[in-house]
Amino acid sequence: MSRRSFAAAAVVLILGAGVAVAQQPGSQQRCGWLDNPTPGNASLYDKDGEWTIAVQGGHQAKGDWPPPYKAGEWRKAGNGSYGYGCACMTVKVDAEEKNVLHIVSAKARPLAACRKDKALSEVEKSLR
Repeated sequence: MSRRSFAAAAVVLILGAGVAVAQQPGSQQRCGWLDNPTPGNASLYDKDGEWTIAVQGGHQAKGDWPPPYKAGEWRKAGNGSYGYGCACMTVKVDAEEKNVLHIVSAKARPLAACRKDKALSEVEKSLR
């Protein structure tokens, strides 16, 4: 196999893996404010309200959070590195309890994306 063919095959495999994550059965994409105010506590606020990711000593979603943020896109609130930012997450949820069960993937977004979303415009005030 030539280097060119190998590189093309690698791209197809990588892109195929991304599609598999995005289309994982039972997952959905939710975008909004990711709030991590204290250790072990986190929520995602989107157009449908608050989704609990973690409660210290209680519910903890599987998967990694928060996603890496660029400088200035994570707002510190309180002590340490805790705070909030804008994110899109592919998640599996318990819709009745409004709990995030598993974070399949998470991507940071610019703060402006959440600030421009009319469904989220008032949420940031409560996170400061």
